[in-house]
Amino acid sequence: MSKSTMITARVDPRLKRETEKVLKNLGLTTSQAITLFFNQINLRQGLPFAVAIPNSETAKAIEEALRGVNLHPAESVETLFEELGT
Repeated sequence: MSKSTMITARVDPRLKRETEKVLKNLGLTTSQAITLFFNQINLRQGLPFAVAIPNSETAKAIEEALRGVNLHPAESVETLFEELGT
């Protein structure tokens, strides 16, 4: 299938740079990632991930984590689970 349609979108330049770094590590170009995203939308007949507004408790936890507040340092995932008793 030939690719002949161009998509133009405005995004934050920092978001674009950071996202392109992730995609590069995954071995994908931006165009490949967009094609993958569109294919998943078509396959699922909707977004390929849940879209929801977090409740107030989750929103507070996310905000604190982004600020570095109330974080629990651990040497490894295994250690963290041991400390949490799970």
